[in-house]
Amino acid sequence: MKYFFLLKKTVPFLFVLLVFSCKPSKELVYYQNIDGLASTEKLNSYEIKIQPDDLLMIIVSADDPESALPFNLSTISIPSAYNTMASRGQETMQSYLVDASGSIDFPVLGKLEVGGLSRSEVMQLLESKISKYIKNPIINIRLTNFKVSVQGEVTIPGTYPINSDRVTLIEAISMAKDLTIYGKRDNILIIREVNGVKSYNRVDITKADFINSPFYYLAQNDVVYVEPNKTRINGAAVGANTGVIISITSLFITVITLIVTASN
Repeated sequence: MKYFFLLKKTVPFLFVLLVFSCKPSKELVYYQNIDGLASTEKLNSYEIKIQPDDLLMIIVSADDPESALPFNLSTISIPSAYNTMASRGQETMQSYLVDASGSIDFPVLGKLEVGGLSRSEVMQLLESKISKYIKNPIINIRLTNFKVSVQGEVTIPGTYPINSDRVTLIEAISMAKDLTIYGKRDNILIIREVNGVKSYNRVDITKADFINSPFYYLAQNDVVYVEPNKTRINGAAVGANTGVIISITSLFITVITLIVTASN
Protein backbone atom coordinates (compact mmCIF):
# COMPACT_ATOMS: atom_id res chain seq x y z
CA MET A 1 0.00 0.00 0.00
CA LYS A 2 2.81 2.37 0.83
CA TYR A 3 4.20 1.96 -2.69
CA PHE A 4 0.97 3.13 -4.24
CA PHE A 5 0.89 6.08 -1.85
CA LEU A 6 4.41 7.01 -2.92
CA LEU A 7 3.47 6.60 -6.56
CA LYS A 8 0.45 8.82 -6.07
CA LYS A 9 2.67 11.61 -4.75
CA THR A 10 5.47 11.35 -7.27
CA VAL A 11 3.68 10.84 -10.61
CA PRO A 12 2.28 14.41 -10.85
CA PHE A 13 5.71 15.80 -9.97
CA LEU A 14 7.42 13.64 -12.57
CA PHE A 15 4.88 14.70 -15.18
CA VAL A 16 5.53 18.39 -14.61
CA LEU A 17 9.28 17.78 -14.49
CA LEU A 18 9.11 16.05 -17.85
CA VAL A 19 7.32 19.02 -19.42
CA PHE A 20 9.94 21.45 -18.13
CA SER A 21 12.92 19.31 -19.11
CA CYS A 22 16.17 21.08 -19.90
CA LYS A 23 16.69 22.45 -23.40
CA PRO A 24 19.70 21.34 -25.47
CA SER A 25 22.64 23.72 -25.15
CA LYS A 26 22.69 24.27 -28.92
CA GLU A 27 19.39 26.14 -28.59
CA LEU A 28 20.75 28.49 -25.91
CA VAL A 29 24.35 29.30 -26.88
CA TYR A 30 25.05 32.45 -28.95
CA TYR A 31 27.64 32.75 -31.78
CA GLN A 32 28.09 29.00 -32.14
CA ASN A 33 30.08 29.17 -35.39
CA ILE A 34 32.13 32.25 -34.52
CA ASP A 35 35.44 30.34 -34.75
CA GLY A 36 34.72 29.73 -38.41
CA LEU A 37 34.48 33.44 -39.22
CA ALA A 38 37.48 35.44 -40.35
CA SER A 39 38.66 37.63 -37.49
CA THR A 40 39.66 40.36 -39.93
CA GLU A 41 36.28 40.47 -41.67
CA LYS A 42 35.02 44.04 -41.86
CA LEU A 43 31.58 44.68 -40.43
CA ASN A 44 28.92 46.12 -42.66
CA SER A 45 28.68 49.89 -42.34
CA TYR A 46 25.37 51.40 -41.39
CA GLU A 47 23.86 54.85 -41.19
CA ILE A 48 20.27 55.48 -40.20
CA LYS A 49 18.04 57.17 -42.76
CA ILE A 50 15.84 60.11 -41.84
CA GLN A 51 12.16 59.15 -41.79
CA PRO A 52 8.84 60.98 -41.34
CA ASP A 53 8.06 61.87 -37.71
CA ASP A 54 11.76 61.99 -36.80
CA LEU A 55 12.80 64.87 -34.55
CA LEU A 56 16.07 66.51 -35.60
CA MET A 57 18.09 68.88 -33.47
CA ILE A 58 20.15 70.97 -35.91
CA ILE A 59 22.66 73.53 -34.65
CA VAL A 60 24.52 75.83 -37.01
CA SER A 61 27.66 77.60 -35.80
CA ALA A 62 30.40 79.65 -37.44
CA ASP A 63 33.50 81.71 -36.73
CA ASP A 64 31.18 84.69 -36.46
CA PRO A 65 28.44 83.53 -34.02
CA GLU A 66 26.14 86.41 -34.95
CA SER A 67 26.02 85.34 -38.59
CA ALA A 68 24.78 81.85 -37.63
CA LEU A 69 21.88 83.05 -35.46
CA PRO A 70 19.31 83.30 -38.31
CA PHE A 71 19.88 79.62 -39.13
CA ASN A 72 19.03 78.35 -35.66
CA LEU A 73 15.68 77.87 -33.98
CA SER A 74 15.18 79.81 -30.78
CA THR A 75 15.39 78.05 -27.44
CA ILE A 76 12.27 77.41 -25.39
CA SER A 77 11.83 77.33 -21.65
CA ILE A 78 10.45 74.18 -20.05
CA PRO A 79 8.63 75.05 -16.80
CA SER A 80 10.11 73.69 -13.61
CA ALA A 81 8.32 70.88 -11.83
CA TYR A 82 8.21 73.08 -8.73
CA ASN A 83 5.89 76.05 -9.11
CA THR A 84 7.75 78.60 -7.02
CA MET A 85 8.88 82.15 -7.68
CA ALA A 86 12.51 81.12 -7.25
CA SER A 87 12.35 78.20 -9.69
CA ARG A 88 13.38 78.77 -13.29
CA GLY A 89 12.55 76.78 -16.41
CA GLN A 90 15.21 74.82 -18.27
CA GLU A 91 16.29 76.23 -21.63
CA THR A 92 16.30 73.69 -24.48
CA MET A 93 16.74 73.80 -28.23
CA GLN A 94 13.72 73.24 -30.44
CA SER A 95 13.70 70.33 -32.86
CA TYR A 96 12.64 70.02 -36.49
CA LEU A 97 9.79 67.58 -37.11
CA VAL A 98 10.12 65.67 -40.38
CA ASP A 99 6.68 65.78 -42.01
CA ALA A 100 4.88 62.99 -43.88
CA SER A 101 6.59 63.98 -47.16
CA GLY A 102 10.06 63.82 -45.55
CA SER A 103 10.61 67.60 -45.40
CA ILE A 104 11.48 70.15 -42.74
CA ASP A 105 11.01 73.92 -42.66
CA PHE A 106 14.43 75.46 -42.14
CA PRO A 107 15.05 79.13 -41.27
CA VAL A 108 16.09 81.28 -44.26
CA LEU A 109 16.38 78.22 -46.55
CA GLY A 110 12.70 77.22 -46.43
CA LYS A 111 11.47 73.68 -47.07
CA LEU A 112 14.17 71.03 -47.38
CA GLU A 113 13.65 67.39 -48.35
CA VAL A 114 15.64 65.24 -45.93
CA GLY A 115 13.62 62.01 -45.89
CA GLY A 116 15.67 59.00 -46.95
CA LEU A 117 18.98 60.81 -46.39
CA SER A 118 21.57 59.82 -43.81
CA ARG A 119 22.70 62.24 -41.13
CA SER A 120 25.97 62.92 -42.97
CA GLU A 121 24.07 63.60 -46.21
CA VAL A 122 21.81 66.12 -44.47
CA MET A 123 24.90 67.81 -43.04
CA GLN A 124 26.41 68.10 -46.52
CA LEU A 125 23.14 69.46 -47.91
CA LEU A 126 22.89 72.15 -45.24
CA GLU A 127 26.55 73.06 -45.48
CA SER A 128 26.32 73.62 -49.23
CA LYS A 129 23.24 75.85 -48.91
CA ILE A 130 24.29 77.83 -45.84
CA SER A 131 27.78 78.47 -47.30
CA LYS A 132 26.11 80.93 -49.67
CA TYR A 133 25.28 83.12 -46.66
CA ILE A 134 28.05 82.60 -44.11
CA LYS A 135 31.67 81.49 -44.24
CA ASN A 136 32.71 78.03 -43.03
CA PRO A 137 29.45 76.95 -41.36
CA ILE A 138 29.59 74.06 -38.90
CA ILE A 139 26.55 71.79 -38.86
CA ASN A 140 25.66 69.54 -35.92
CA ILE A 141 22.69 67.18 -36.30
CA ARG A 142 21.19 64.77 -33.79
CA LEU A 143 18.13 62.53 -33.98
CA THR A 144 16.41 63.14 -30.64
CA ASN A 145 13.64 60.52 -30.74
CA PHE A 146 15.67 57.44 -31.73
CA LYS A 147 14.19 54.49 -29.85
CA VAL A 148 13.70 50.72 -30.20
CA SER A 149 11.24 48.37 -28.51
CA VAL A 150 12.14 44.91 -27.20
CA GLN A 151 9.28 42.53 -26.45
CA GLY A 152 8.62 38.89 -25.65
CA GLU A 153 10.93 36.53 -23.78
CA VAL A 154 13.42 39.04 -22.40
CA THR A 155 14.06 39.90 -18.77
CA ILE A 156 12.86 43.52 -18.96
CA PRO A 157 10.76 44.23 -22.07
CA GLY A 158 10.21 47.87 -22.94
CA THR A 159 10.99 50.80 -25.22
CA TYR A 160 14.55 52.09 -24.95
CA PRO A 161 15.83 55.52 -26.09
CA ILE A 162 19.10 55.50 -28.03
CA ASN A 163 21.55 58.32 -27.46
CA SER A 164 23.92 57.53 -30.33
CA ASP A 165 23.44 57.37 -34.11
CA ARG A 166 23.13 53.62 -34.22
CA VAL A 167 22.50 50.56 -32.05
CA THR A 168 23.00 46.85 -32.67
CA LEU A 169 20.52 44.05 -32.04
CA ILE A 170 22.82 42.66 -29.33
CA GLU A 171 22.96 46.04 -27.59
CA ALA A 172 19.16 46.28 -27.62
CA ILE A 173 18.87 42.77 -26.14
CA SER A 174 21.42 43.72 -23.49
CA MET A 175 19.35 46.78 -22.57
CA ALA A 176 16.47 44.38 -21.94
CA LYS A 177 18.82 42.32 -19.70
CA ASP A 178 19.13 39.44 -22.17
CA LEU A 179 16.73 36.72 -23.28
CA THR A 180 15.12 34.43 -20.75
CA ILE A 181 15.87 30.72 -20.96
CA TYR A 182 12.50 30.35 -22.73
CA GLY A 183 13.32 32.71 -25.61
CA LYS A 184 13.86 31.36 -29.15
CA ARG A 185 17.32 32.53 -30.09
CA ASP A 186 17.22 31.23 -33.65
CA ASN A 187 14.11 33.09 -34.82
CA ILE A 188 14.09 36.64 -33.45
CA LEU A 189 11.59 38.87 -35.26
CA ILE A 190 12.52 42.45 -36.23
CA ILE A 191 9.65 44.65 -37.40
CA ARG A 192 10.86 47.66 -39.37
CA GLU A 193 8.96 50.45 -41.10
CA VAL A 194 10.49 52.35 -44.01
CA ASN A 195 8.49 54.99 -45.90
CA GLY A 196 5.26 53.71 -44.38
CA VAL A 197 5.91 50.09 -45.40
CA LYS A 198 6.47 47.49 -42.67
CA SER A 199 8.83 44.54 -43.14
CA TYR A 200 9.11 41.43 -40.99
CA ASN A 201 12.56 39.90 -40.69
CA ARG A 202 14.03 36.92 -38.84
CA VAL A 203 17.47 36.73 -37.24
CA ASP A 204 19.27 33.72 -35.76
CA ILE A 205 21.69 34.89 -33.07
CA THR A 206 22.93 31.36 -32.38
CA LYS A 207 24.90 31.70 -35.63
CA ALA A 208 27.68 34.26 -35.51
CA ASP A 209 27.29 35.23 -39.16
CA PHE A 210 24.17 37.23 -38.28
CA ILE A 211 26.65 40.01 -37.57
CA ASN A 212 26.74 40.58 -41.33
CA SER A 213 22.95 40.68 -41.56
CA PRO A 214 21.27 43.95 -42.65
CA PHE A 215 19.41 43.74 -39.34
CA TYR A 216 22.46 43.58 -37.11
CA TYR A 217 22.10 47.35 -36.78
CA LEU A 218 18.64 48.52 -35.77
CA ALA A 219 16.81 51.50 -37.24
CA GLN A 220 14.74 54.01 -35.31
CA ASN A 221 11.41 52.64 -34.07
CA ASP A 222 12.38 49.01 -34.79
CA VAL A 223 10.49 46.40 -32.77
CA VAL A 224 12.41 43.33 -31.60
CA TYR A 225 10.21 40.39 -30.61
CA VAL A 226 11.56 37.22 -29.01
CA GLU A 227 9.19 34.28 -29.41
CA PRO A 228 8.66 31.78 -26.57
CA ASN A 229 10.03 28.29 -27.17
CA LYS A 230 8.04 25.06 -26.89
CA THR A 231 8.92 24.64 -23.23
CA ARG A 232 7.29 27.97 -22.38
CA ILE A 233 4.23 27.25 -24.54
CA ASN A 234 3.79 23.76 -23.10
CA GLY A 235 4.36 25.10 -19.62
CA ALA A 236 1.62 27.67 -20.10
CA ALA A 237 -0.75 24.92 -21.20
CA VAL A 238 0.22 22.81 -18.21
CA GLY A 239 -0.21 25.77 -15.90
CA ALA A 240 -3.75 26.30 -17.11
CA ASN A 241 -4.68 22.64 -16.66
CA THR A 242 -2.44 21.50 -13.84
CA GLY A 243 -5.29 21.08 -11.37
CA VAL A 244 -7.34 18.99 -13.78
CA ILE A 245 -4.38 16.81 -14.80
CA ILE A 246 -3.30 16.15 -11.20
CA SER A 247 -6.88 15.42 -10.12
CA ILE A 248 -7.39 12.90 -12.92
CA THR A 249 -4.01 11.27 -12.20
CA SER A 250 -4.76 11.06 -8.48
CA LEU A 251 -8.20 9.58 -9.16
CA PHE A 252 -6.67 7.00 -11.50
CA ILE A 253 -4.10 5.95 -8.91
CA THR A 254 -6.76 5.82 -6.17
CA VAL A 255 -8.93 3.51 -8.26
CA ILE A 256 -6.00 1.20 -8.94
CA THR A 257 -5.13 1.21 -5.23
CA LEU A 258 -8.70 0.22 -4.27
CA ILE A 259 -8.77 -2.56 -6.85
CA VAL A 260 -5.44 -3.99 -5.67
CA THR A 261 -6.48 -3.71 -2.00
CA ALA A 262 -9.80 -5.46 -2.66
CA SER A 263 -8.10 -8.24 -4.57
CA ASN A 264 -5.82 -8.89 -1.61
